[in-house]
Amino acid sequence: MSTTEHEDGAVGETPDRYGAFPRLAPEQLEDLAAQGERRRIAEGEVLYREGQPIREFLAILSGAVEVVDDLGGPDERTIAVHGPGRFLGELGLLEGQAAFDTAVMRQAGEILAVPVERQRELVSRDPVLGDLVLRAYLGRRYLLIGLGAGFRILGSCYSPDTLRLREFAARNRLPHRWIDLEKDEEAEALLRRFAIRTEETPVVLWEGDRVLRNPSNAELARLIGLPAPSPSSDAGRCDVLVVGAGPAGLAASVYGASDGLTTVTVDAVATGGQAATSSRIENYLGFPSGISGGELMERAVLQAHKFGARLMVPAEVSGLTQQDGEYAVTFKDGSRARAGAVVLTSGVWYRRLEVPGLDRLEGVSVYYAATVHEASLCHADPVAVVGGGNSAGQAALFLAHHASKVHLLVRGGDLNADMSRYLVDQVEEHPKIEVLLHTEVREASGKDKLESLTVEDNTSGERRELPATALFVFIGARPHTDWLKGVLALDEKGFVLTGADAQVVADARQWAALGRGPMLLETTLPGVFAAGDVRSGSVKRVASATGEGAMAIRLVHEHRGRRRDLATAGSEGQGPAASGAVSRTE
Repeated sequence: MSTTEHEDGAVGETPDRYGAFPRLAPEQLEDLAAQGERRRIAEGEVLYREGQPIREFLAILSGAVEVVDDLGGPDERTIAVHGPGRFLGELGLLEGQAAFDTAVMRQAGEILAVPVERQRELVSRDPVLGDLVLRAYLGRRYLLIGLGAGFRILGSCYSPDTLRLREFAARNRLPHRWIDLEKDEEAEALLRRFAIRTEETPVVLWEGDRVLRNPSNAELARLIGLPAPSPSSDAGRCDVLVVGAGPAGLAASVYGASDGLTTVTVDAVATGGQAATSSRIENYLGFPSGISGGELMERAVLQAHKFGARLMVPAEVSGLTQQDGEYAVTFKDGSRARAGAVVLTSGVWYRRLEVPGLDRLEGVSVYYAATVHEASLCHADPVAVVGGGNSAGQAALFLAHHASKVHLLVRGGDLNADMSRYLVDQVEEHPKIEVLLHTEVREASGKDKLESLTVEDNTSGERRELPATALFVFIGARPHTDWLKGVLALDEKGFVLTGADAQVVADARQWAALGRGPMLLETTLPGVFAAGDVRSGSVKRVASATGEGAMAIRLVHEHRGRRRDLATAGSEGQGPAASGAVSRTE
């Protein structure tokens, strides 16, 4: 980002070309002033520092503030300069994360400081201010990601742990930069500077001289300020525990918390699920110009926080058992939680493409998502996308802005079979996208990274070689249900059975004691519901997943009402049959 310099040597503001640096109106500053305090700040004073939590919303009343990446380090650079009327911070301020940059007072002046809690209250009452701040913060987050600001991951492109950390950072939309131990010239200098042995990599570098040697995802999460559970602590008891933080899970979080239920939502990798990796969703209701999956999910996360839902990432569930009419949930790190009801929204994983030579290139040249992180590695080279659904179409259109050419490889003979019409039209009309129907990948070539693909026409058997430096795969998905085998009923593909399908195979005695059968989204276990892509028979769309997540909370209320009725009947010495009412609590 550029700044201007005046003849007197004063540094001017960074232009607001992307809507990320708006100016607050005088009346908005007045409202904020009533919640905070004015402070005189000397030139050179640090307002907040990279890697440290930010607890105040800061608006500039006079003077100038410079936002810097790697302050005092060899890679120090100016990200932006702000003057009177602008405000500081980015998305991490709203989500309780550490700062990914440093703010320094470059011209002495006055700052308005408002505690984050008070600022959140004001924003919730003033939707105009709230939308202004949110749009700016979302824009700043993606600018930081594009610039490679934030922490650095130093590791080999061939290391599974390097791939793990990169995927965790990318899926959680965290600003960072990857330094390849094999190819980047600065890697050797960093190893010497921090006395890091090669076998200790990958490492995470942050705050100038802080080094984490091959951290777990949870350790990295705690460094950033993500609400990761502690291995030695339990999550306690909640009214509803949501397993999975994709569209269905976040909808359940919002509706559960807003209905007054103590709601805990956990995810093994990141909030947003597969939807967050969609470069653009154009047919989601209410967004006529489209919206990126990442922004849609960030908004949902903030909404869940607003109503008091507790989100924990990474937290991988490994066990579910009934206990005194409730459920004990065990996590992979040994921690535990107890829930009155459970909503399963763990979604799906994209399937791997079984092609010789691909496994060694995963994370280097082969990807299962197309976000700004992966696109930044294309370097105007030709790439290939495998798949014929909406995810593949969205990825092809997004990558066409970064790559010199995009080959869209479709196994079937009709792009309309699995892709929305609006996407088909855009894909077919884009000058950089070549659609190859009846085409399958047979081999990947390249020593250290992908150089070309051998593809075959599955009708004629004819083979050809395509130049491609990256391959993006979207060929269907499998559910996250391995941990549920033997716990509740799954269909032949591993998706969770609910409603009438669940009743066919459910334990009739268990349900007879409750005086009912499984409700629409309820599994073979009473009080355990499934919503979204993980549910057998669901429509694999963001909007339908969101609706099912909200509906699951409605059914949780009915389940709780039935349990109260049974408990009341039992205390009066009556049997279960005496209770026929269903709670209609809103």
